[in-house]
Amino acid sequence: MPNANNAAIVEISQNANKFRSSIVLQYDNKYIDVKSILGLFTTLLASGTYNLHVHGPDADDAKKAMVEVFAKHNMTVNVVND
Repeated sequence: MPNANNAAIVEISQNANKFRSSIVLQYDNKYIDVKSILGLFTTLLASGTYNLHVHGPDADDAKKAMVEVFAKHNMTVNVVND
């Protein structure tokens, strides 16, 4: 399965870093800090469904922004409201 393209990874990470909230992507049993570009490069695939866990003072805005950037790159993400 191909990795996500570099532009998607950079944009996802840059968007995540605009927020103070913790933004963690769950894929199978892996948890990736979305603010870590290296973590994304090693685990983010072009296809697959991811669960997004967002916690913090600006979580609502962060969730909305992350869903938009994933959608822009044709990637599926489920926001987990936990």
